[in-house]
Amino acid sequence: MKWMENVLPPIKKRVYVQRDYSFGMKVMFHTRMPEELDGRLDQDLFSNTINRLNDLYTEGETTNGCIFCEGCFACLTAYLAYLCMDTHYEKVVKKAAKFLDDENQNVYAPRGILIKNPIESGLRSIEILIFEEEA
Repeated sequence: MKWMENVLPPIKKRVYVQRDYSFGMKVMFHTRMPEELDGRLDQDLFSNTINRLNDLYTEGETTNGCIFCEGCFACLTAYLAYLCMDTHYEKVVKKAAKFLDDENQNVYAPRGILIKNPIESGLRSIEILIFEEEA
């Protein structure tokens, strides 16, 4: 998020969206919008973003024959194959980071909001920065 440097005003508040453990250890985040975002953001827009993130992390945790073959190939090469290629999960994490970067740039930054990548907090929560409104 290099494009964000020196673009937004100082941080007014930090808000966190916690993990939803009602589905077990599956990576899911609550879709209920924090009340601190009322007036700045529409609930549907926020829910769509969080639902897309949830879908991406679910995609990363799914298994199929291709992913099984990837693991077997890695094992046969003493995991040296991972020096040359990304795992399925790493590809999905990069896709989620790109999605969040695009959302921040196009949707949230103009509203004075920044959603940080949950991978930075070990997928425990999503940190949302709310910036002071310019006069």
